[in-house]
Amino acid sequence: MRASLRQLQIFAAVARELSYTRAAEALHLTQPAVFTQVRTLEEQIGAALIERIGKRLYLTQAGEVVLASAREILGEIDRMEARLAEVQGLSSGSLRLAAVSTAQYDAPTLLGIFCKNHPGIEVALKVGNRGELLARFAANEDDLYILGTPPEEVEAEHFAFAQNPLVLLAPPDHPLATARAIAPEMLAEAPFVMREKGSGTRIATERFFAAQGLSPKVRLELGANAAIRQAVRAGLGIAVLSRATVEVELELGRLVALDVIGFPLKRAWHVAWPRGKRLSPAAQAFLDQLRATAGA
Repeated sequence: MRASLRQLQIFAAVARELSYTRAAEALHLTQPAVFTQVRTLEEQIGAALIERIGKRLYLTQAGEVVLASAREILGEIDRMEARLAEVQGLSSGSLRLAAVSTAQYDAPTLLGIFCKNHPGIEVALKVGNRGELLARFAANEDDLYILGTPPEEVEAEHFAFAQNPLVLLAPPDHPLATARAIAPEMLAEAPFVMREKGSGTRIATERFFAAQGLSPKVRLELGANAAIRQAVRAGLGIAVLSRATVEVELELGRLVALDVIGFPLKRAWHVAWPRGKRLSPAAQAFLDQLRATAGA
């Protein structure tokens, strides 16, 4: 059997996404090309690696074995590239950054500064929800991860590099829009529009209200901040979001931040990486940039 590195890379992407279409998008390939590469790999191995049950894809036992080896092989290639980058300095190399969707407004700015200072470094940014990032974290698929809440589910190193306050949003015509020092108890019966379970923003929101002996009444659960903003504007409920994601709406008066006691919630952006991971020179340079920003 002679599997190519490209075949292993494509198979690992399909195994991660459990979708030929999403894997193709991540790799900037067509779906038929991805499917063909996986099918060729199966023929070379002589065993099915992926099976479809209903509408979902699952790894077979052989697929699990190949995935484990593919991760080791691809990881070693990454380590080789990192060692070469050390020899060559920061004139070349790559930086793979993953960020939660709420950070998509801040991460490009940070990368822009980094690329200006290190034009020879190739950068890639993956944006997803917290669950997707934790899965990538566990598989060691990126160099660094930006999250609102440090990962507790995996062994990680991390530090806070910027403030990320959360505000409680309502439409301008909400009965409490102009009220001051609103007690959290006054929101006990208010309908909430929430991010999906496991979201860092949702975790922080539920912890705040739990500390008040309250439990938010969730009317609607959405997986994107833009959808939540629209739902609040439509009067479907109030919501807690990062101020960075709603600056424009607040300035234009499309939304208002309720003056609730305890808000804004004080949170921070954290950068994290697997404990014990050997960071590439590019990743270390990016961390140095964040530390300098945090200390400014």
